[in-house]
Amino acid sequence: MITAEDTFQGLAGGFPIGMRFQSARVVRLADAKRLHLGHVARADGAWRLYIFADRSDPAAAGSRTRELCEYLESERSPLKRFTPPGAEPDSVIDVRAIFQQGHRELSVAQIPPVLLPRKGRFGLIDYEKVFCPDPDAEDIFELRAVNRTTGCVVVVRPDQYVSAVLPLEAHQALSDFFAAFLVPARTLSLAR
Repeated sequence: MITAEDTFQGLAGGFPIGMRFQSARVVRLADAKRLHLGHVARADGAWRLYIFADRSDPAAAGSRTRELCEYLESERSPLKRFTPPGAEPDSVIDVRAIFQQGHRELSVAQIPPVLLPRKGRFGLIDYEKVFCPDPDAEDIFELRAVNRTTGCVVVVRPDQYVSAVLPLEAHQALSDFFAAFLVPARTLSLAR
């Protein structure tokens, strides 16, 4: 139920569905800090959506990555549907993105708002959701056999095992995946 079919496994051959999420070195966009992608996730019970961006400029109209981010900000999004009111925006589904461009080629100002969530008591922006390949290490897209042309979404369970690999444009399939086992937040608030 929490592991999808391997229909789109070819989009990210290095992240086998049903196996542990394999880390790789990346550079965080906001501060150019080098770190391992698999080490940035906390043991907080949240699901992870790792968006591996397509080749296009993320700020450009028609970018699959931008369209997915806009969908994730919409009311139809699994983020909106399954995150309880008043909870942190990444408490149930934590969205992170890995762009193909280098960290000097992108500006934080270009990043979609879903990747810059406002959190905490003061609504401060969390700048730790966006990454680029590390120029001093093997490129994560090459190392994990991620399709550079189309990009993909890798869904990772709270226990760090890969649950699904989906195309960036598979918005409804992503929502349907979570709807199979998560309870809508609205239902939870009515039950109280």
